[in-house]
Amino acid sequence: MFFQHVYDKSLAQASYFIGCQAKGEAIIIDAQRDIDVYLEIAKQNNMKITHVTETHIHADFLCGSRELAAVTGAQMYLSDEGGEDWQYTFPHVGLKHGDKISVGNLTLEVLHTPGHTPESISFLLTDHPATDKPVMVFTGDFVFVGDIGRPDLLEKAAGIIGTQEKGAKQMYESIQRFAELPEYVQVWPAHGAGSACGKALGAVPSSTVGYEKIRNWAFQYEDNEAGFIEYLLEGQPEPPKYFAMMKHLNKVNRPLLVEVPKHPKLTKEQFLTAYENGLKVIDARVKTDFAKGFIPGSINIQGNNSFSTWAGWLLNYQEQFILVADDNQMEDLTRKLMRIGLDNIYGYISDVNDLGLDLETEDIIDIEEFKSYIGNPNAQIVDVRGLTEYQTYHVEGADHVFVGTLPDNLDKFSKDNQIVIHCQSGDRATIAQSLLAKYGFKNVKNYSAGMKEWMEVNS
Repeated sequence: MFFQHVYDKSLAQASYFIGCQAKGEAIIIDAQRDIDVYLEIAKQNNMKITHVTETHIHADFLCGSRELAAVTGAQMYLSDEGGEDWQYTFPHVGLKHGDKISVGNLTLEVLHTPGHTPESISFLLTDHPATDKPVMVFTGDFVFVGDIGRPDLLEKAAGIIGTQEKGAKQMYESIQRFAELPEYVQVWPAHGAGSACGKALGAVPSSTVGYEKIRNWAFQYEDNEAGFIEYLLEGQPEPPKYFAMMKHLNKVNRPLLVEVPKHPKLTKEQFLTAYENGLKVIDARVKTDFAKGFIPGSINIQGNNSFSTWAGWLLNYQEQFILVADDNQMEDLTRKLMRIGLDNIYGYISDVNDLGLDLETEDIIDIEEFKSYIGNPNAQIVDVRGLTEYQTYHVEGADHVFVGTLPDNLDKFSKDNQIVIHCQSGDRATIAQSLLAKYGFKNVKNYSAGMKEWMEVNS
């Protein structure tokens, strides 16, 4: 058996390349949309990708199964569980509980594991030349290392009312069945730490059934379904706005993108024409460079591991946009955006200083100045972290507006008072500052060191 774990840090998303070396056949589980990584693994190991599958209709990334099938001719095997409202609407081989997929001398048994979504399935892998006992289970968004998938996404992100309690009950039942698997079976989930698909995902990429039964909170409610459901639904992070679009695009026919596109570097004239016509500008530079001088109206989303998540919060799928980025950043940023279907990049520029525009600057303050605004009736301190973070601990008197929903909550900011914003360590605050500047709030100071420094000083 050949096995390779492929991990996208930007979305904390795992996919799997599993092959039978004797037959030269391979299956990919939960492929990312830029598929060249799998084609390269196949080429290096003299294998043919013959099967492609998914654990469920994903909400957090645009799955590359159809791109892979189009390029390789592989057959797509997808869940037909969950009822008529949860079916993929394009051609595929349907999978039900107990079905088996043969890949050379390997078999993957389908386990229907609803809860995160009604159609969710897991795959129990057996490597027959070695033994007829299972070796791995690929759990998708069902069981993570140290956590389980959230059942509230369909309601909170996709607007399907009444699904989270039902999903939580299904998750409880699925967990009981999962606990009956042999304890030595390796658990390989679809996400790791940093994903919004759970609230406490571990950073270790895999585990075992036995270890999860000891360590994972979800297995500590053996005879307490009500307690399980209450804990599962509380304190979940805000689901990014783009999740609803992913749910839709992963279910229906859509345009395929089988190569990573290259985008043009715009001339000064091309940029200014587009800018004056209202195209949104996303500045991917580090926050310190952005603070020193930025294009009026531009939004600072740093090109780090969180880039695609915040872009998904703040961009819509109909609008074109321009990136500010170095030449050597563009392929990486393009990949991150295409993984969530944001393909409308008009072009990019690298230098904001030669456009003939009057750049704006960001007012960064230190902890002493920040303290001076606490309790000041002429100042409004706004914490832009997630709600759970704010509820856990916040500076006395601070208001809360989560950065992802800031454009929908501009009425909560006072143009009459000095606005002082902060987050945990500055990344989200610079997004918030740039958004406020874009919407005409110029009297804004950013305590960029944020709660990280505040807690260290005041602990």
